[in-house]
Amino acid sequence: MDALAQEQLRLDASTVDYALLALYFVFVLGVGFMARRSISNSLDFFLSGRSLPAWVTGLAFIAANLGAIEIIGMSANGAEYGMPTMHYFWVGAVPAMLFLALVMMPFYYGSRVRSVPEFMRLRFGRPAHLVNGISFAAAQILIAGVNLFLLASIVNLLLGWPLWLSLIVSALIVLTYTALGGLSAAIYNEVLQFFVIVGALLPLTLVGLHKVGGWSGLVERVSESPGGAEQLSAWPATELTGFGNSFLSVLGIVFGLGFVLAFGYWTTNFVEVQRAMASRSMSAAQRTPIIGAFPKLLIPFIVVIPGMIAGVSVSEIVTLKAGGSADVDYNDAILLLMRDLLPNGILGIALAGLLASFMAGMAANLSSFNTVFTYDIWQSYVVRDKPDSYYLRMGPWVTAGATVGAVGTAFIASGYENLMDYLQQLFSFFNAPLFATFILGMFWKRMTPTAGWVGLVLGTGSAVLVFSLAETGVLDLPGQGASFVGAGAAFVVDIVASICVSLVTRPKADSELVGLVYSLTPKEDRTASTTGQDSGWYRKPALMAGLVLALTIALNLIFD
Repeated sequence: MDALAQEQLRLDASTVDYALLALYFVFVLGVGFMARRSISNSLDFFLSGRSLPAWVTGLAFIAANLGAIEIIGMSANGAEYGMPTMHYFWVGAVPAMLFLALVMMPFYYGSRVRSVPEFMRLRFGRPAHLVNGISFAAAQILIAGVNLFLLASIVNLLLGWPLWLSLIVSALIVLTYTALGGLSAAIYNEVLQFFVIVGALLPLTLVGLHKVGGWSGLVERVSESPGGAEQLSAWPATELTGFGNSFLSVLGIVFGLGFVLAFGYWTTNFVEVQRAMASRSMSAAQRTPIIGAFPKLLIPFIVVIPGMIAGVSVSEIVTLKAGGSADVDYNDAILLLMRDLLPNGILGIALAGLLASFMAGMAANLSSFNTVFTYDIWQSYVVRDKPDSYYLRMGPWVTAGATVGAVGTAFIASGYENLMDYLQQLFSFFNAPLFATFILGMFWKRMTPTAGWVGLVLGTGSAVLVFSLAETGVLDLPGQGASFVGAGAAFVVDIVASICVSLVTRPKADSELVGLVYSLTPKEDRTASTTGQDSGWYRKPALMAGLVLALTIALNLIFD
């Protein structure tokens, strides 16, 4: 970033703002030290001893996703594309979260596995387990780099430090509390960070709407801006998908984003599933993503709407949208809006909210990485049969190694104008084929162990091929169309390959698949308790999920 761009983005923080930031960091590190006292074995460090209540894991579930993807990526999308960005929440998140709660969590929690790759080992054997473990670990290092890059960028803008120094300092802060308190420190900080993020972005949204003349003023100004009134309707989202044909655009949103990418991310991504696995009962585990779904419905109003406001009120973003020369990109939209609108004091709270979001995202990546690396790679294939205390001591060291890796991958993220393009591409590589393998293996008992790893490898390869063809211009897929097509290709190739391989290889015996395949698992083993701490109509997962689904449908109809 050149000197002019840095000057444009410079936030005029005062002593009050810095004091608020310092107070926030004291709380964050304090949580890490307090969580340290409750750790006595590796299960405590990696899964919080499976002892947390649903409301804590539910808020942590959604806060873990409130990192760069939500704050910077979605505000950038809002500035560039407008209301179609809502699809990432109401089509590309909530339905998949409900599916995870009602269908998949009974298998994850009931099998008592410690990670998603461990479930793969039980269902498909060691080759699929190793492929999934390595691919998941690589994905978390890459995504942690995104959050770290943005966290360091804020420090760089505030203090003027070089980016490399900002990266190291920011990484050390997250490393400290995650290595100290393990998953509990990450989860309790994520609950704190959820409220800090909402407290930061809600005032920014309200002040921004006031500046543009309320909702009607925003509608009028967006209609007159490049992109026009199409940015005010969620459908057909042709600019977002890159498809000129409305039918293909809707198909891309529903199948590519709403089914493959969304279900692949929310149902198999251990970053999210780990929070539910830390719950104290199956009912609490099922309620975790449902509780998270309620705020997920409303978060776009404090993330996407500020991006849209920036698109019509921040001079640099207005110039960028009009095709003019600007020294900023869409990732800067929310920072520039904060610069223009927030007074000192409130600016400090907003900055704390941004830092909280990036730290929550990175801590979630680190806590899930260290669990998978320690249990599914190190313990399974490198150093086996050691006492539990050995793997507990491994936790902080693995966290430190992951942090170093994230520092390296942060520079990859710095090369993207819109980080959502990068992140959705990663999801098409890693999550889409994994979901295909999971969903087929869970409902088709004939699927074989060989098909498990072959499908994963070929599915991932097909997504990488689509990306390569789009990057070289062979396929014309602007916007985020490449990730939607890549995800669809990965899913279809994985399914077809898995079926073909299964038909010529030997499946596991039915007795080995109880608790892993839907048709072979007794209903009582898939049903949560409704007594004791799980009693009450408001603790019934199906009822809560029905309410969330009704709200989701209503929001899609209102903003059609």
